[in-house]
Amino acid sequence: MGRSPAVHLGYIGNFILENFTVKLIAYPSISMRAIYIWRRNFFVWKKLAIGSLLGNLADPMIYLFGLGYGLGGLLPQINGVSYIAFLGSGTVCASTMNAASFEALYSTFSRMHDQRTWEAIMNAPIALEDVMSGELLWAASKAMLSGTAMLIVLFALGIVTSPMALWALPVIFLAGLTFASLGLIATMLASSYDFFMFYFTLFVTPMMMLSGVFFPLDQMPSSVQVVSGWLPLTHVIALVRPLLLSGEVPVALISHAVSLFATSLIAFWIAVILGRRRFLQ
Repeated sequence: MGRSPAVHLGYIGNFILENFTVKLIAYPSISMRAIYIWRRNFFVWKKLAIGSLLGNLADPMIYLFGLGYGLGGLLPQINGVSYIAFLGSGTVCASTMNAASFEALYSTFSRMHDQRTWEAIMNAPIALEDVMSGELLWAASKAMLSGTAMLIVLFALGIVTSPMALWALPVIFLAGLTFASLGLIATMLASSYDFFMFYFTLFVTPMMMLSGVFFPLDQMPSSVQVVSGWLPLTHVIALVRPLLLSGEVPVALISHAVSLFATSLIAFWIAVILGRRRFLQ
């Protein structure tokens, strides 16, 4: 006996559902078209480049001079270096995180939601994955600029002198990719700019306090140190600080780098899945 039309429709419905689910959760295929998105954002940014760079430097410079020279004058050396040197290496990492987060959150959401730039771009033969990959690369590039600018300031002040500090640049870019990927997840979930206050309050600010930016991790309770070990910023600081302060190769370099790389890959995958649900359903 032949199957009834209802059974055929059930098979067809299951086939469509299964294939759509597979496409929804498939890892994004990255193409060179993402470069066009990066270039488009770069041309827009060039008009406001100076103001953007100064804005990215404002907060870390306030921390560096306010706490570094003010509070640092009252403190002994930390791990064999002055407090301003200890803090300076942390602010390089924190400024990278903040720059990547702001770009992946506020600027990306503006292009996606308010300006509807993404919709206009996807009318061309460019997929959602290309747009999101371009946004990821652009946010990481801006974070690289911010972290590099802070590094130049530390060199100019004589706080950092070792040529090994230049090896921090690829770490800064990897950190930018990591925090931009995490920020894209929040952007894909957001319905308005107000949503980002939760992200900064519950994730970014606690990470600055618990990752060793302002004080050594060994000063915290052991339970907090366990939590800190899972935070991306902790891995970034563990890689950058030895390069800047002592010119030494970081301990457990491979494990820290792999943790950051894996976090960026997984976070970007989740962001793309959420983006597909937002745009393609």
